[in-house]
Amino acid sequence: MKKIRAGIVGITGFTGEELIRLLVKHKGADITVLAGRSTSEIRPLKDIYPHFGSLDVPCEPLDPVSISKKCDVVFLALPHRVSFEIVPDLIKSNVKVIDLSADFRINNAASYEKWYGEKHAAPQFLPQAVYGLCELYRKEIKNARLVANPGCYPTTIILGLLPAIRNGLINLSSVIIDAKSSPSGAGRKSTAEYFEKEHPNFRPYNIGGRHRHIPEIEQELSKIAGEGVTVTFTPQIIPVERGMISTIYSNLLKKVSTEEITSLYRDFYSGDRFIRVIEENNLPDVRGVVNTNYCDITARIDERAGRLIVVSAIDNLVKGASGQAVQNMNIMFGLDETEGLI
Repeated sequence: MKKIRAGIVGITGFTGEELIRLLVKHKGADITVLAGRSTSEIRPLKDIYPHFGSLDVPCEPLDPVSISKKCDVVFLALPHRVSFEIVPDLIKSNVKVIDLSADFRINNAASYEKWYGEKHAAPQFLPQAVYGLCELYRKEIKNARLVANPGCYPTTIILGLLPAIRNGLINLSSVIIDAKSSPSGAGRKSTAEYFEKEHPNFRPYNIGGRHRHIPEIEQELSKIAGEGVTVTFTPQIIPVERGMISTIYSNLLKKVSTEEITSLYRDFYSGDRFIRVIEENNLPDVRGVVNTNYCDITARIDERAGRLIVVSAIDNLVKGASGQAVQNMNIMFGLDETEGLI
């Protein structure tokens, strides 16, 4: 079978590096293009990442037209707002695009502009962008030309609440999310600053409804519910190199036991290879998912308070970013979803 020609734009960040690591071992794809964000000259990959020295693909200038001639799919591991400049040329060249930024996750351009403080420069592509949460939009992803890879926090939260919302178990106005992440989700510079100046500090940030992932979370939960959902979301930084865990609380509408909710979640995700429903005697933790594409989920009932408690854990750089992007590529090209990821 002919291999997929894959390009990665933005290789100097954590997600770009992670994409290289995953695609190097992918049996159905070859890396044909590597590009930095603004590289003006060709550089050997070993000068950037010595540990990938055996990969004979240089880092080349960022030229969408040139890149499209050598690729079937291009991963954009770029900061927000940068993808606007590249996606139009790639789509016009009939190349499939998986964008790891937030530029095409929010369906409404005005909402994007409100939360990101900048005009959306390519709103004409929003209608064709498919939100790349594999377990929710598998059919749509299969035929997509542009996939908006989900954020890491939203991945844990949407997967954690999906079975409960679909089964009408919770009060949609009562959702409270306490989410904790390694600093790596903020990029190399912020991570370096954290470990240099703060580590091992543990702190909240962007509280009171200020985090930019909120519209993405509410958008997708509202679609699942068929009505508007507003959440209280508090993100926090924890002193680990990678990994993320969300604890989600919501009031129950129906009486259900922990045994019943565990069975419901297990049955709901029975066909999803990367969702592991953790049984009653254990709980998800960061150590169990680091360097994997798994999302570990448990659902428990607090009978005294009448609440559902869901705990959802991922590696924020794999299932929360690059691993999910590769899973999306596998779906788009009709490959086994696990290829390159197990």
